[in-house]
Amino acid sequence: MDRFDHYVAVDWAQRNMAIARMTARSGKITTVDVPASVKDLQVYLGELHGKVALTLEESTASQWLYTELKSHVHELIVCDPYRNHLLKEGAKTDKADAEKLVRLLRGGLLKPVFHSGDEFIYMRKLVSGYIDLVKSGVRLKNQRAALFRANGIAPGKGELEQPAELFVVDGLERGIASYQEEKLRYESEFSRLCKKHKMLRLLVSIPGIAEIGAMKVASRIVDPHRFPTKGAFLSYCGLIRLDQISGGRSYGTRTSRHCPMLKEVFKTAALTATVDGVNHSFRHFYQYLMREKGYPEHQARHAVARRVAVLTWGVIKSGKPFKPNPEWRPPSQAKRTRS
Repeated sequence: MDRFDHYVAVDWAQRNMAIARMTARSGKITTVDVPASVKDLQVYLGELHGKVALTLEESTASQWLYTELKSHVHELIVCDPYRNHLLKEGAKTDKADAEKLVRLLRGGLLKPVFHSGDEFIYMRKLVSGYIDLVKSGVRLKNQRAALFRANGIAPGKGELEQPAELFVVDGLERGIASYQEEKLRYESEFSRLCKKHKMLRLLVSIPGIAEIGAMKVASRIVDPHRFPTKGAFLSYCGLIRLDQISGGRSYGTRTSRHCPMLKEVFKTAALTATVDGVNHSFRHFYQYLMREKGYPEHQARHAVARRVAVLTWGVIKSGKPFKPNPEWRPPSQAKRTRS
């Protein structure tokens, strides 16, 4: 039995939008291609009587559309375009894409992409701006260093002499100074938010995750309960590989589609947490894996990254800050101590 009276799919572009609709009573699809207007789309949805399910694909405009349209329908699914691409066949037009989406929506075959319409959107936009800023700053510094190396001078060890090169370096220096000033402005805002939000305070308590890392994690996770198991969370972070088995035979493993930013955060946290004097429990675990289990250094560090990730997931779910255990013991010793 259908849950909704109307199933609507929108293929949104900057200039036009294709809208496909299917009702619960009929399998016929009606499709229109009209100029893109979120207000007209809101009016169209408001004129439909009964329960309405709406879907659109993840894109640069999907968060804005999600915020604008969520209150006008009973269910809104922002779906994964990569997965939909695997089901593509025939000609590709905006109308054809919208018709395909509405069929997948009614059949329950869409894979949702998580979206929220709350304060975490502010964090996500800040983090995105900060990452773009850092990339531009690194590019400027690399350009300056390359200019010095091209003249056989180590950066900071000499001065350029050619007028053209001095002119270019002067522009780069002013750009770097501006970058550093803007970077401090972002970090000041991060500090303010970490004092204000409970989730950020919890994340900062975890070894290796400072304010910037906490902002990145919170802005991507938002709700830890959307991951049913720790395996699902580790897969989203790109810290485990998925088995490929068919006909009783193993064809190796593959890395899941994941969030590179979270993987970078937890890998960096593992580097910091295993430094002597930062957190003895992670350091002892790291040394135990290499000394007793024979792990290479990179595998031991990867195991620590997974442990930090699982700890992060648990801390957010429980709402309790991390309490370090300075005396980590191998599993065999821990069992003897409990007995």
